[in-house]
Amino acid sequence: MKFNVGSKPFQQQLLAVSKVINSKNALSILDNFLLTVKGDTLTITGSDQENVMTARVEIMESECDGEIAVSSKMLLEVLKKVAGGQGLTFYVNDQTKEIDIKYLNGHFNLMGEDAAEYPRKQPQDSADLKVVELPAELILKGISSTIFAVSTDLIRPIMTGIYWDIHEGDITFVSSDTHKLVRYINREVAPGMETSFIMPPKPANIIKGLLGKDAGDVKLTMDSKSATFEWDTYSLSCRFINGNYPNYNRVIPQENPFEMTVDRLALFTAAGRVALCASMASRLVKLNIQATEVLLDARDLDYSHSAEERVMCEYQGNPMTIGFNSSYLIDVLNNLEGETVTIHLSDPSRPAIFKPLVENDKEDLLMLLMPMQVLD
Repeated sequence: MKFNVGSKPFQQQLLAVSKVINSKNALSILDNFLLTVKGDTLTITGSDQENVMTARVEIMESECDGEIAVSSKMLLEVLKKVAGGQGLTFYVNDQTKEIDIKYLNGHFNLMGEDAAEYPRKQPQDSADLKVVELPAELILKGISSTIFAVSTDLIRPIMTGIYWDIHEGDITFVSSDTHKLVRYINREVAPGMETSFIMPPKPANIIKGLLGKDAGDVKLTMDSKSATFEWDTYSLSCRFINGNYPNYNRVIPQENPFEMTVDRLALFTAAGRVALCASMASRLVKLNIQATEVLLDARDLDYSHSAEERVMCEYQGNPMTIGFNSSYLIDVLNNLEGETVTIHLSDPSRPAIFKPLVENDKEDLLMLLMPMQVLD
């Protein structure tokens, strides 16, 4: 097998596929890229058994179709050392699996592995397939808005992923670690179906890193166990997290009558400064909310540290002091969009609802944050 490929586009696609390969694999063959030549297209495949990523790149002067598995670490190192922009010629001995990579002033000689040993992606159940095309921007917004709030506690695996709740007229993305909950509803596209699944964080982060807002539509193909995302020259297949996601709507308060409107960046930066003096054990920051200002207060009695800062706001409701974990509060404010946010409250023991003040009519982003007990 012989083919020519440009080093720059080849390296770009290798880096994309490498995101799915684990640093340590139960099967040693998964330490490799699978390179498949068919016609004038080279397909690069990477897998960790749960997820399969492919990327395509155009090649020149291909003599015949074929496949070879080659060390992902070694191939990436080779591409780093070869000056970008020049062509590479691959000569693959189908019998010995020896790979000779020639470039302008030299060559590398690597040992490949038999492509037949590489695990193949299991076909999706054709009897249960559901297909929908979604704008890249919608998927990117849904994942970006929720991925930060997934749980890292493996005792409850279903909480470690993003829940896709797909309805006839909207798609809802949900994540929660029990301290905070994010729900993002998008009604720009009507999927015309009812289904749901829990997406693991690894493929979600890969898509977040690779998918651009201008990528056009993404073809999403689902069965009962997995989903495949296809866009541009990429394809990513992932298995769902098994289990039933909790009824997220039940934990969202329907009546939080008090409302505070505040500059998001001002509150975010103030919380970051005050949090420097918060107790390392609790990370507690108290918000004393009045009609025109909110006083942020953090103290560490063990080291006699304290900090206070005032932020201007507009508040309609009974004055109250409510406490939050400073890390969670900063996370929520950092992941909300817009210059101004509204915080809906009822009393210091009940969850607070954070929302952007200005929002698209077809979008609904809500972030819930559980309070902490405040001792006077």
